[in-house]
Amino acid sequence: MLYNSLLDEKVPFVPASGPGSKSLSWYTCGPTVYDVSHMGHARNYVTFDIIRRVLEDYFGYNILYVMNVTDVDDKIILRARRNYLLAKYKEGKHTDAEVKAFAEKAVQNCFAKQSAKLAEAEALVVAAKEEQEAAAADKKGGLQRQLNELEGAIKNEAHKLSQIQTALSALGQAGDSATIYAVASDFVAEELDREQGKSVTDSSIFRAHAAKYEAEFTQDMDSLGVRCPDVLTRVSEYMDEIVDYVKKIVDNGIAYESNGSVYFDTTNFRACGHTYGKLKPWAVGSAALAAEGESNFETSEKRSNTDFALWKASKPGEPFWESPWGQGRPGWHIECSAMASTLIGSRMDIHTGGDDLRFPHHDNELAQAEAFYHNEGCHQWVNYFLHSGHLEIEGLKMSKSLKNFITMREALKSFSARQLRLLFVLQSWNKSMVYGEASRAEMKAREAQLKNFFQNIEVAVRGVDEITSCAKWQAEERDLSQKLQAVQNQVHEHLLDNMNTAAVMDTLSELIKSTNIYLSKKRESASAAAPAQPFLLRKVSTYVTRMLSMFGIVDASWDKPGFADAAGGAGDAKGAGYLDAFAAFRDEVRSLSRTQADPKETMTACDRVRDVALVELGVRLEDRPDGKAIWKLDDPAVINAEQQERAKTASEARSFIHGGVQSTEY
Repeated sequence: MLYNSLLDEKVPFVPASGPGSKSLSWYTCGPTVYDVSHMGHARNYVTFDIIRRVLEDYFGYNILYVMNVTDVDDKIILRARRNYLLAKYKEGKHTDAEVKAFAEKAVQNCFAKQSAKLAEAEALVVAAKEEQEAAAADKKGGLQRQLNELEGAIKNEAHKLSQIQTALSALGQAGDSATIYAVASDFVAEELDREQGKSVTDSSIFRAHAAKYEAEFTQDMDSLGVRCPDVLTRVSEYMDEIVDYVKKIVDNGIAYESNGSVYFDTTNFRACGHTYGKLKPWAVGSAALAAEGESNFETSEKRSNTDFALWKASKPGEPFWESPWGQGRPGWHIECSAMASTLIGSRMDIHTGGDDLRFPHHDNELAQAEAFYHNEGCHQWVNYFLHSGHLEIEGLKMSKSLKNFITMREALKSFSARQLRLLFVLQSWNKSMVYGEASRAEMKAREAQLKNFFQNIEVAVRGVDEITSCAKWQAEERDLSQKLQAVQNQVHEHLLDNMNTAAVMDTLSELIKSTNIYLSKKRESASAAAPAQPFLLRKVSTYVTRMLSMFGIVDASWDKPGFADAAGGAGDAKGAGYLDAFAAFRDEVRSLSRTQADPKETMTACDRVRDVALVELGVRLEDRPDGKAIWKLDDPAVINAEQQERAKTASEARSFIHGGVQSTEY
C-alpha cells in the first residue's frame, strides 16, 4: 500500500508494466537553483532517497530515476539580476548617508507592498469563509481545505511583514554602510532591480548564478548520502523539446498564443473530457493559491483566470530563446512535462516532490501532459504522485521566502549526515514534521541506542572462537531467535504499509532491547550452560545493519555489522596511533616504577591514558565492577562532549554543595 496524492489515500502499488514487473519509472522535481539549499530541501530529497532505497534494495525494483534542475525561472532571474545590481551599487562611491537614505526608501517600499499583500490575504479569507458557510454540504469539505490554506497564507504574509518591520527598526540604529547592508541588502537589491533591472542584458549572469547553486546543491546531496539520479535534466538543455511540446498542445487546441506568450486553455481542456486540478481540486479558481511560482499570473492576456503560461514573451532584463511565437522562455510548469515525457513517455509510475508543489505545479504538469498526449487518449499520465510533508519551524513551513530556514551546511555543523537521515526516518514521509528540540532529542537517543547495541555485540564476540564457543541452544537463544523472526515479519509488513519507516525503527528498537537483555543475562550468570552465542548475535546485528544500510544510515555493506565509523581496525596511521599511545603509557608506568612513586600517580597515569590518549583515538575505555575494563570504538567528538558534560555536572554539584555550606554559616 502506498499513499497516492491523486486519490488522497493509501492504495495498492502496481507497476505500470504489470503486477509482476520489477521495472519502474520515477520522475522527481529537482531544485530551482537560485539560492542555497536548506533543511526543507533535505526533508524532501532525503525522504525520497530513503523510499527509493527501500524499493530498490528491499523490494528489488529496477528504477529509472530522473531528476530535473530548474535553471531558467523567475526566481533565478530576479535573484541573479538583484545580486548583480547590488554588487555594482556597492562598488560605487556612496557615502554612508546616501546608502542609508536609499535603504530606508527601499525598506519603506517593501513595507507598503507587503502590507497590501497581507490586507489582500485577509480579504480573501473573509470571502472564503462566507463562501464556505453558504455552500452546499457536498462542497463544504473542499472549501474548508481551501480556507485552511488561505489562513496559512496569512500567517506567512504576516511573518514577512514582521521581518520588514524588524529591518526598519534595525536600520534606524545603523550608521555605517556595512551595518546597513547587513540589515537591508535584500531590500536594497529589490529596489535597484525595480529601477534598473531592465538594463541587465548579459545572459551569462543568469547562467553563472544557476550553475553556482546547482553545484552547491549537488555537493549538499552528496554530503547527505543521497543517491545520484540516473538522468539529470536541465531546462536550458531542453529548449527545443519544450518548444515542440508547447507547439503540439497548441496544435491540439488546448493552448493559445497572446502577444508573444502562450497560455494553457483550461476551459477547452475540460471540454475535451479532461479533469483540471486532480491533486488539489479545492485550490482551482483561487488566484492566491494558483499564482505560486508565476510572477505575471494575473494578466489581461489570458482568456480565463485559471489559464497559465506555457511560454512567456521576452521582456527587457531577462534571458530569451527563439520560438514560433517570438523570443521568450518557458513557463515554470511546462519544463517537467516536456523533459519527463521525452525520457519516460506517456505513462510513468511515480512522480515526487514537496507537498507545496501539489498545486499549481504538479496539477499543471498533469494537465500539460494529458493535453500533449490528448490524441493518444491519455487521461492519466502519472500513476502514483507522492508528496513529502513540510518541515516546520516555529509553526511555519521552512522556506526561503519566509527567511526562516537553516541551510544544509549549517545543519551539518551541528549534526552528522547519519543523524539527519535518522531524523527523517523516524517520521512519516508524507506528513508534516517539526524541526524542533523534541525530534532532535529523539534522533540523538535512537542513534545512541544503535551505537551502544553494536558496541555491545562487538564486545561480546571479541576474541571468541566462534566454533568452540558454539553450544546447544538454551531457552534464551530460542527466545531471541524467535524475536528476530517476528521482527523480520513485522518490518516487512511495515514497509508494505506506505513505507512506514518510523514503525520499522520502533520494531528494530524492540529487537535491540531483547538482545541487550540476552547479553545481560549471559554476563550476570557466570554458571551459564554456555556463553552468548556469537552466530546468533551476528545474525541479529547483521539484520539490523541491513535495515539501516537500506535506509542509508549505515555506509558500510550490510554484511559487515555496525556503523562504519566504529568498525575498528588498527591499520596504517590509526594503528600507529594506538601503538604510540601504548608505548607512551608504558614509558610513563616504567618511569614511575623506577622512582618508586606514590601508587596514586600510577592510577593518575591510568586515568590519563583512558581520558585523553585513547579518547583522541576514538576509544572508549569503561571500568567495570569486577576490575576488568572493556573498550569500545566511538567518535572522539562524542566522547569529549560526554566528558565535558560530566565535568560540568560535577562542577555544578560542587558549587551547589559549597553554596549550601556558606548559607548555613550565615
